[in-house]
Amino acid sequence: MRLGGPLLTEYATPEEWVRLLKESGYSAAYCPVGLKAETALVRAYREAARKHNLVIGEVGAWSNPLSSNSEESKKAREKCIQSLALAEEIGACCCVNISGSRGETWDGHHPLNLTKETFELIVEVVRQIIDAVKPVRTCYTLETMPWMYPDSTESYQALLRAIDRKAFAVHFDPTNLINSPWRYYHSGQMIREFIQQLGPYIRSCHAKDIIMGQKLTLHLKETRPGLGQLDYAVFLKELNKLGPDMPLMLEHLPTRQAYHQAASYIWKTARQNGVFIH
Repeated sequence: MRLGGPLLTEYATPEEWVRLLKESGYSAAYCPVGLKAETALVRAYREAARKHNLVIGEVGAWSNPLSSNSEESKKAREKCIQSLALAEEIGACCCVNISGSRGETWDGHHPLNLTKETFELIVEVVRQIIDAVKPVRTCYTLETMPWMYPDSTESYQALLRAIDRKAFAVHFDPTNLINSPWRYYHSGQMIREFIQQLGPYIRSCHAKDIIMGQKLTLHLKETRPGLGQLDYAVFLKELNKLGPDMPLMLEHLPTRQAYHQAASYIWKTARQNGVFIH
């Protein structure tokens, strides 16, 4: 398994990027360049990752391809295509986005999100993105979410069958799947079932945690790994079964110190459970 996270520090060359990753203790990284990077620079970072035994876990294509605004939707689909092409060139494990929302908030809930109509639209959009690039070294993935597809093991399996493309794979964020008290208190079971069913298709994962408040009716809040209820012992042991290069990527923390604290918790939990992180 590999652990990675944002650097929150500027760098100008592949050598500086490598040094910062090593100083952070990371063996996995987010894509180090943007969509407008020159091909030569992209290849230089790809070579630096190979030379120093680093895995580029994912290229983020964060946007809303399902937007009801036709111009926004068009721009989002173009961004996804460009991001997938970048992932293919730089050798990332995957390109990742959410499926999108039918509402005004790009990553928000909406009454149409979990409908047959939207499911079919996701299938159409993902096929368009993959067919435009035809990647052979990477895959396009959808991050699991609490209020849009894929929101469960079953809905991800259904998408894999319906999209029917070898270059469509799985991105696993277990924290995002916790949308009820049952999943909150049974996260280990949820994680085991997800990885048992979808493990061969998983290309990258996110590391977060979650707290459920006592105030009615139901309040779930994302937090730093180690401060919430997510069963990290199960999470790390199950991910360990997927091979030595599976990226586990920290995200959404405000400072380098917070990322260091999160990484320290994951390294400690891994050691306690016999899991080796490169």
